[in-house]
Amino acid sequence: MALVHGAAAVLLWTGVGCVLVGATALVLLRDGLDRLHALAPACGLGVPLIAAAVALEQGPGRAAVKTLLIGLLFAVGGTVAAIAVGRAAADERNAGGRRG
Repeated sequence: MALVHGAAAVLLWTGVGCVLVGATALVLLRDGLDRLHALAPACGLGVPLIAAAVALEQGPGRAAVKTLLIGLLFAVGGTVAAIAVGRAAADERNAGGRRG
């Protein structure tokens, strides 16, 4: 059991570290696209690692599977949303802010 708790702690703190790095970059960066890029590790890596840590602590069963599914949905959904926002911002920037 101590090995499982240790692995969960490593996953948890790695995920929290990714989220904190993304949050710090979000505050420090000025450009919108740079800020969006800085959130990628938090969304794509941080949240799934935290979900994996929680699933390890829950043990085998439905709750762990649901937690892993939620982490996967956050990773995929956040990535898709970041791509959509980035494309919209880039299109607006390329168009000079004018709307047709």
